Amino acid sequence: MQIPKVNRDEPIPLHEQVAAEIRRAIADGEAAQGDRLPPAVDLAAVLGVNKNTVIRALHILRDEGLLDFTRGRGVRVVGTPERGTLIQKVNELVALARQQGYRKDELASMILTVRG
Repeated sequence: MQIPKVNRDEPIPLHEQVAAEIRRAIADGEAAQGDRLPPAVDLAAVLGVNKNTVIRALHILRDEGLLDFTRGRGVRVVGTPERGTLIQKVNELVALARQQGYRKDELASMILTVRG
């Protein structure tokens, strides 16, 4: 897996940038299902960010169902590229809705009314 890149000049919080790059790596197949990620402390050192920033990003991805934390085995990728791509698109949609002034509940209501 390529090491994620962060840009301190962007208005996007660093933990979200780290999560987005790991999500992209999963979607692109760079980090495959079953792969173990480097320890958070190592990722933090390479990125030049605090370990807690990386841990926060990993927790976001765990909550999305892309990563699994197992004591003694580290952090493993459990999501598929398809799930990673879908989550990436959902996040883009939520960001667009926010820009347009919609709340998450309004967006969810719109999605529920779509016929597909």
